[in-house]
Amino acid sequence: MTNSANQQNSSQASSSMNRSATTEKVKRSLTRRHRNETIFKTAGLLSVSLGFLLVFSLISDIVVKALPAFHQHWVKLEIDYRADWLNLESLDIEALKSADYRKVLKESLKVMNPEVSGRRDKREFAKMVSTNAEFRIKDALIASPELLGKKAQVWVKLDDDIDSYLKEVGVSGEAGVRVSEKQANWVKGWYDAGLIEKRWNTDFFSTGVSREPELAGVQGALMGTLLTMMVTLLLSFPLGVAAAIYLEEFAPQNRWTDFIEVNINNLAAVPSIVFGLLGLAVIINLFGLPRSTPLVGGIVLTLMTLPTIIIASRASIKAVPPSIREAALGLGASKMQVAFSHVLPMAMPGIITGTIIGMAQALGETAPLLMIGMVAFIVDVPGGVLDPATVMPVQIFLWADSPERAFVAKTSAAILVLLGFLMIMNSSAAFLRKKFEKRV
Repeated sequence: MTNSANQQNSSQASSSMNRSATTEKVKRSLTRRHRNETIFKTAGLLSVSLGFLLVFSLISDIVVKALPAFHQHWVKLEIDYRADWLNLESLDIEALKSADYRKVLKESLKVMNPEVSGRRDKREFAKMVSTNAEFRIKDALIASPELLGKKAQVWVKLDDDIDSYLKEVGVSGEAGVRVSEKQANWVKGWYDAGLIEKRWNTDFFSTGVSREPELAGVQGALMGTLLTMMVTLLLSFPLGVAAAIYLEEFAPQNRWTDFIEVNINNLAAVPSIVFGLLGLAVIINLFGLPRSTPLVGGIVLTLMTLPTIIIASRASIKAVPPSIREAALGLGASKMQVAFSHVLPMAMPGIITGTIIGMAQALGETAPLLMIGMVAFIVDVPGGVLDPATVMPVQIFLWADSPERAFVAKTSAAILVLLGFLMIMNSSAAFLRKKFEKRV
């Protein structure tokens, strides 16, 4: 009995030690697991925070650099519309349009600052106003012909170098970058006399491209982008959705459909510039469509966007439960009715999401559009899809490559406009997606 009791006690002690060891092992395992989870959560939080910090830093840098582009300095000139300076042969409107307003500007500047002497000083003084000053003087006279032979006060833009100097340095009277000490003193004199005024730069949104930074605007590029995206959407959305419906609902499973699916997936990874080469070789050279037009740009971007829309649409259609199809077929609906009346409405939110991704990708593309000539210097704002045009990404690329300092602010401001355009487009698509989700 004693040996049996000793054995039982030994067995209980051994079992207790094993349980204690197991409990300790479980505790160590739980501690290690909790530590790993904490490390993973911390790493994830740091990654997300770093991402937000980088995005915030990028947006903040763009906004700070873009702010100078949204206001412009103007100067008030006293213009003397003397007939002998205008070299008028008659007093009709056509004669006023062809008058010598450059001479009027130069002579009026001499009268305003008679102390400016010497050929070099006069040239520096004349460069302080924008190159379109004479056109503003011309527009003022044509709008009010009764000013002929009288003096009038006309507001004109300052040159981009003077404007940048005022934005960066202010009215200090000291020389700046590309601004001489004499020009700085002349500017200070104008400012002290109340002739300089800072205004909201509405021309940035209402004018086209220009080689002069103070005159350059985004209206032409913005309209070209809108027309190009409209062509892209009108072509890519119905073609992409139709292809996805056919491949998922009607196409037989054979080697030809497998070949098509493989090529669609491969096209999604093709560099965008290849589509530009395709557009140049086929759409322009073979079919003879005009270069640098939103129609050609939209077709090229459609070719690039189609694989993305087809792949996303197929995945959305495939996610529709088979019971929906079976129930519709059981009630006597045809395959066509099932596809367009039941499957497509339920898959539409996902299809719109894929379309958003494809259009956002197309909105930021530059390389394929450069190949078809949308990099051309086009002053006029396009009025249709067959008019020469450029787009916002190409305009940003051109301004970023310009040597003038004022184009740095113009570039950042154009980036903000492009981001705003993208947000409006995505917001509209999100509204449509929610609308279809509620309907389903």
